[in-house]
Amino acid sequence: MAKLYFHYATMNAGKSTMLLQASYNYQERGMRTAIFIAALDDRAGKGRISSRIGLQSDAIAFDGDDDLHAMVEGLNADGTGPIACVFVDEAQFLTEGQVWQLARIADRLGIPVMAYGLRTDFQGRLFPGSYALLAIADELREVRTICHCGRKATMVVRLDDKGKAVKQGAQVEVGGNEKYVSYCRRHWEETMRGD
Repeated sequence: MAKLYFHYATMNAGKSTMLLQASYNYQERGMRTAIFIAALDDRAGKGRISSRIGLQSDAIAFDGDDDLHAMVEGLNADGTGPIACVFVDEAQFLTEGQVWQLARIADRLGIPVMAYGLRTDFQGRLFPGSYALLAIADELREVRTICHCGRKATMVVRLDDKGKAVKQGAQVEVGGNEKYVSYCRRHWEETMRGD
């Protein structure tokens, strides 16, 4: 039975690296994968995933109004072979409806779905896609990284162009190491609330 998996972590935990490695493992065995990434994350170029350690792959860019179930059905029927696994990077940017579409890919098409993304934003709030994945995914897998103090990092802080913590603003602002840093809850709270 295929399942919907949610691999979640803070920034810089290696989620994209894990996704690319898992997809490669399927492909190395002659199995076809479908890799999706949120269109708004164009740091590596639109429709491209890149990890901090240099791994890269083309991907299918999706927007909030795309039907991922229909897209995978189309890929499965295009004559180039069945899809063995679906991978989604930046899964926090999925809509609730798209998370249900991923569940239908697993439940009705029998294709495992591996979603990778952030759990919370810089203000400690769940992203819509993460909220839905935490609610309905068959398996939740935490990908761990560490705070500067050595504790497990569970939160992320957004930095301005001067390296100062941003405490308000839009939930979504795409960026990498230059814009975000991962902290344990204690150091996030000290940084964001001054406690």
